[in-house]
Amino acid sequence: GVKGGFGVFAVLGEANSLGPNDKKSLWGTLFDVEDPRSKAPQCKGRFLDVYQALELARYDIQYCDWRARQDLRTIVLLHEKVVEVLNPLAREYKSIGTMKKELAELQGELAQAHKQVHISEARVSAALDKLAYMEELVNGKLLEDGTKMESSIAAPSSSTSTQSLDTMKRPRKSLDVSGPVQPYHPRLKNFWYPVAFSTDLKDETMIPIDCFEEPWVLFRGKDGNPGCVQNTCAHRACPLHLGSVNEGRIQCPYHGWEYTTDGKCEKMPSTRLLNVKIKSLPCLEQEGMIWIWPGDDPPTTTLPSLQPPSGFVIHAEIVMELPVEHGLLLDNLLDLAHAPFTHTSTFAKGWTVPSLVKFLTPASGLQGYWDPYPIDMEFQPPCMVLSTIGISKPGKLEGQSTKECTTHLHQLHVCLPSSRNKTRLLYRMSLDFAPLLKHIPFMHYLWRHFAEQVLNEDLRLVIGQQERMINGANVWNWPVTYDKLGVRYRLWRDAVERGSKPLPFSKPM
Repeated sequence: GVKGGFGVFAVLGEANSLGPNDKKSLWGTLFDVEDPRSKAPQCKGRFLDVYQALELARYDIQYCDWRARQDLRTIVLLHEKVVEVLNPLAREYKSIGTMKKELAELQGELAQAHKQVHISEARVSAALDKLAYMEELVNGKLLEDGTKMESSIAAPSSSTSTQSLDTMKRPRKSLDVSGPVQPYHPRLKNFWYPVAFSTDLKDETMIPIDCFEEPWVLFRGKDGNPGCVQNTCAHRACPLHLGSVNEGRIQCPYHGWEYTTDGKCEKMPSTRLLNVKIKSLPCLEQEGMIWIWPGDDPPTTTLPSLQPPSGFVIHAEIVMELPVEHGLLLDNLLDLAHAPFTHTSTFAKGWTVPSLVKFLTPASGLQGYWDPYPIDMEFQPPCMVLSTIGISKPGKLEGQSTKECTTHLHQLHVCLPSSRNKTRLLYRMSLDFAPLLKHIPFMHYLWRHFAEQVLNEDLRLVIGQQERMINGANVWNWPVTYDKLGVRYRLWRDAVERGSKPLPFSKPM
């Protein structure tokens, strides 16, 4: 030191270090955001419709973002002060007591700033909850018969954005699926329906089916293409499937009348040929499945693809006739939360019960994934469910998403509406591992046995639902988070029957 003088200390930074002005300009783009409160619409005390409420919620989120930036700037500035206090060069000019006092003050300010950040996070969470509720309201509008639903809540201002939603929400809307099953609406018929697997329809075989409470029979014509005609002879109403296929024509077992795939009678043994024709349906074959169009509208030119993803091998194709209405069966298939309670003897044996089960999906979609299960699922109109399951070994799930899993099982369920209390179920199972299993003798019997075991666990419940529904019970009360895909199926079906255009949630093929 220099007696009676003073010392000069110089702190040299690196050549590319930022000066105070540079730092200010660097942080400026992050923090210099205009306060959105001046632009927010003044709606206090007013009743808003859904779209006005959504707009106000957007301003709430902008305000939460602005508030969070200000809180973060406070923390950054306080952090710089802490660095300054602890700087070893500056420390020589301050007493220990002064440093402790400043540090205590800074700690208090930091604690307050962190508290403000938590408040901002709560505001953002509340705003997002409000947006989710607004989406629920928009979806709920589909349950109304084209009428505009007014919001019964007064939207809160940004200063009250942390207010509990319990004080704003109306009672949860329920779906009304009760009473005896009504006759199917004709509009529900105007879709392509898969009705059989191609491997089951040989050149000289017939497959009788019921579709929308009408009897039909499938067979192949002279050209090998499938056809679908009314399963009733025009002569004496004999079931045609009890006969045979003769040179691409289906022959009635009663008097030998023969019909082509377009329903025209081309042969009448022992009598003069009359101009007779029975009803037929448009029928196509694609990707190993037979499709029919049972509606009166002209059929569309494209069919949806139900193929398993690339890399999968089909191991089983199973057909079952089940004594339940197809909508109830679809409700069951679109719900995974019941698995650890219902399927305790089959695939869900040993599963733990999660604290929360959710189906996560786009705002306007019929597909998504289950949380916390590694299962992707999609409802494909009008009656198909596709799912991909990540597995490690039988009965065990692996990972948090299907992408994290190394092996997968892909399932297709087709629920054909046979009648008001009967469903024709087509089930196809594919794997992306163990391809040799396909060639083991009698393996398909094992797959069928396992599928029937799983299905029987569901059937006893769904049959019970159907019995109570017939007696007036509503099977869709109080929808919760894991009911989202099932609710969207019901909204889609309700819109079809009302003739809504365009249909909700549907994607172009």
